[in-house]
Parts: sequence; structure tokens; C-alpha cells
Amino acid sequence: MGLFDRLGRVVRANLNDLVSKAEDPEKVLEQTIMDMGEDLVQLKQAVAGTIASQKRTETQYKQALKEANSWEQRAKLALSKGEETLAREALVRKKSHTETATTLKEQLDQQNAQIETMRRNLMALESKISEAKTKKNMLISRAKAAKANEALQSTMNGLNTSGSMAAFERMENKVLEAEARSQSIQELGGSDIERQFAELEAGSGVEDELAMLKAQITGAAEPKGALPEGSTQDKASPKNNLVDAELDDLRRQLDNL
Repeated sequence: MGLFDRLGRVVRANLNDLVSKAEDPEKVLEQTIMDMGEDLVQLKQAVAGTIASQKRTETQYKQALKEANSWEQRAKLALSKGEETLAREALVRKKSHTETATTLKEQLDQQNAQIETMRRNLMALESKISEAKTKKNMLISRAKAAKANEALQSTMNGLNTSGSMAAFERMENKVLEAEARSQSIQELGGSDIERQFAELEAGSGVEDELAMLKAQITGAAEPKGALPEGSTQDKASPKNNLVDAELDDLRRQLDNL
């Protein structure tokens, strides 16, 4: 293989690759439908032209039959008048028109068959165009979906997932730190008040307990049946006298120690 042949093949391969990449499915399908539509118009024009020619051939055929029949009638007339030579000439004319009619009949049959074939092809092309239009819309939708999905995948592949997640983690840590500082400041600001209330609550508890003990001691020191404060009792209880005597004895023992 020569150098130029190899070079030509490389150039054609690169051009085919460029054309393939440049092809837009939607535009190609639209252009294909347009081309098929143009073919349909040309086929309709061809059918119309063939039908017009068939009509002319049919007219000529009928005219040739008419002329052949006319010369036959003239030949009969000439024979009836004894004009055999004239009758022979009329039959020659009849034969010529009959041959013309036969030729036109063959041509007419061919045109009719051709028109029938063209009509079938016309119907088939119209059906294909209708099917192509339906398929075109479906293919265009699929092509757009595939293109959108390709763009989405390219975007996702271009994202730095690890870097993005690291950024989220850093921001989460910053938020947690800010929340911790806010809570610490709030606790420090309210600790003094809480401490003062705690002291009051503790003091109140001690005072209450002290008052309770005093009440218990006072209640134990008062004899049963004692009168309220401000009242006097006429006679001392013998039991109280014994207690007082025991207390005096204890005091004396303590003094002697």
C-alpha cells in the first residue's frame, strides 16, 4: 500500500470521526424527515405525470379505435357501391389505425401497471414517514434524556466529594465550638445567682432545723398539762419537784469535783 493511500485512509477516518461526533440526533432526524418529505413530493409528482400521460394515451387509443371503425364503415360503403379499389384503400387506413390502437393499448396497459406500482410505493412511503415521525419524537426524547444524564454524570464526577465532606465536617466542628462557648458563658453568668440562692436555701434549712430542735427541747421541758404562757398553776406537780431535786443534787456533785 502506497503512502498516499495510507494517508488518504487516515484522513477519511478522522473526517468520519469528526462528522460522527458533530452529528446532533435531533437535527439529523429532522433533516431525514424533511428528505423523506421531499421524496414523497417527487413521487407524487411522478405519479401525477404518469397518470396524465396515461390519460393522453387512453384518449389516443380511443381515437385510434374510432378511426379504425370509421374506415371499416367506409370500406363497407365502397363495396356496396361497387368501388372495390376505394374499399381496399379504406381497409388499408383501417389497418393502420388498428395497429396504432394496438400499440397504444399495450402502452396503456404498461402505464396502468406502472401507476399501480407507484401508488403502492406512495402509500408505503407515506406510512414510513408517519412511522418515522413517531419514532423521531421518541428518539429525540431519549437523546435529550441521555444527554442530560451524561451532563449530570460529568458534573457528579467533577465534584470533589472528599473535599466537600471535609468542609462540612469543619463547619460542623465550628458550630459545635460556638454552641459550647455560648453554653459556658451562660453557665458562668448564672453561677453567681445560683450560688446565692443555694446559700439562702442552705441557711434556711439550718435555721428551720434549729427552730425545730428548740421547739422539741422547750416541749420536753414543759410539764404535761402546763398552762399557756401568762398562766399560773396553784400547786406544783410532785414529779416536777423530784426532777428539781435531782437537778440540785447533780449541781452539787459538779461543784464538789
